[in-house]
Amino acid sequence: MAATFAALAAAGAIATSCSPSGVMTLTPQVDIRETSSVAPASARGLQRLVPSNPMMAGFPRWTQPREPGVMPAEEVACRRELRRIGVKFQDLAPINDGGACRVDYPVKVFGLSGGVAMQPAATLSCDMALAFAKWTKHELAPVARTRYLTGIGAIHQGSSYSCRKIAGTSTPSEHSKGNALDVMKIKLKNGREIDVRKPGFFSFREKSLLKAVRAGGCEYFNTVLGPGYNADHADHFHFDIKERRNGYVACK
Repeated sequence: MAATFAALAAAGAIATSCSPSGVMTLTPQVDIRETSSVAPASARGLQRLVPSNPMMAGFPRWTQPREPGVMPAEEVACRRELRRIGVKFQDLAPINDGGACRVDYPVKVFGLSGGVAMQPAATLSCDMALAFAKWTKHELAPVARTRYLTGIGAIHQGSSYSCRKIAGTSTPSEHSKGNALDVMKIKLKNGREIDVRKPGFFSFREKSLLKAVRAGGCEYFNTVLGPGYNADHADHFHFDIKERRNGYVACK
């Protein structure tokens, strides 16, 4: 008799644990870049994800965790584009110096399209490297050919990745994310060097080129600061891809 009561009690416990109220409902965390439809909950309280596009059913969802060591698709695509336009670079190990000083998938850029050397090599996020490479190819190089009848031989940079804050503030600099580059000097293929500091009164070609550098940069970067803006930028151009509300671009 005791055995019979024990069996009945065990069966009741199992039934209770399997009732709809005893099962946790799973709510998928869907990335904002992905659209999904959720089917009605089943009797057991579980939800089933239904791809909004049936053709994508066989592809990984953003909700699935990435495999350790696997580069995200957007980073792979960025590197593919760097190679396509002739950028010489190498992948670096992730950078994490604490706080906002972090670049998950950095690259070191040695050269740009058209044989333009980067001196010294710059450590950047892939997005920043791509923006700078496109600007050099489509803006800087054509401007130099028009005004000096020669190409760009080298770009001398003063700062790429650097763990620091914006001067006089507690705000992390875009340099700390690998999203900024400072250009100090431009060397032409004929050997002439153009210092980006404010040129002399009669330096008409230099003035014209630097004016074009500033204006053209605003099409590729979210921040362009240079000589004439303030004392901190008196000797270089600062380019970065900082994201701001309403897509605001600072060109000063």
